[in-house]
Amino acid sequence: QVQLVESGGGLVQAGGSLRLSCAASGRTGSIYRMGWFRQAPGKEREFVAAITWSGGSTYYADSAKGRFTISRDNAKDTVTLQMNSLKPEDTALYYCAATYRFGQYDYWGQGTQVTVSS
Repeated sequence: QVQLVESGGGLVQAGGSLRLSCAASGRTGSIYRMGWFRQAPGKEREFVAAITWSGGSTYYADSAKGRFTISRDNAKDTVTLQMNSLKPEDTALYYCAATYRFGQYDYWGQGTQVTVSS
């Protein structure tokens, strides 16, 4: 199993930046991919970005392309989401997730709140 702990959320004005981090522990050596998801009040959880653990291939939702950057540090077992040019519609609870296989994510963090004021 993998345990995930997010950090770095907060309140920022529109146009600002935040850096989210996800620390993984447990059986991290078998991780295939890690991702970030978000859920705004009254909305379904949606995909934001993902990165493969070994090769570092990255994937982004259209809403994140050009503004967000996902990266990983295998030595520290962490994944980071750099968010720039934030918009009020980016306000949500952001979750880190991990999977050992292609497909659905099996492990989730508790989430970190991001609030962007206009």
